[in-house]
Amino acid sequence: MVDNFTPNRFVDELNQAGVPEELHGWLSRFGVGPLVVKMGIRFSELTAERSVATMPVEGNTQVAGILHGGAHVVLAETLGSFASALHAGPGRHAVGIEVGATHHRSVFGGTVTGTCTAIHLGGTLASHEIVITDEQGRRLSTVRITNMIRDNRPQHQQD
Repeated sequence: MVDNFTPNRFVDELNQAGVPEELHGWLSRFGVGPLVVKMGIRFSELTAERSVATMPVEGNTQVAGILHGGAHVVLAETLGSFASALHAGPGRHAVGIEVGATHHRSVFGGTVTGTCTAIHLGGTLASHEIVITDEQGRRLSTVRITNMIRDNRPQHQQD
């Protein structure tokens, strides 16, 4: 039987998502999460200062056939949250407290790219701007996310 906390349980998932091998230790107990897998998000760069990932439009559209606005936010929040967690480091974690998105244009197919850039990396807050572009490099949306950095505590002491 494999439990949810077996080390290296998610190695294949991490490889398929493009997570750099040097970060596998950090994520090997949890993976990238079922939503990241379902959306087809693949990382190509992952640091606290700058993270990049792609996502297919196909399978992530709304009824009109364009990339769903929520899919933009899922890609952006994934990048900003992972970057903030890397900034938080061992013994700490990041929790999202604010996200806002502006959609500039729609896209009907292909692959979109999210580029996450740190705005502020502090002791208690981390803010990132994520720009989502299409295959021609046109800006589709701009998203800003702020995460609070907290110390890990036993579950019974969590707010």
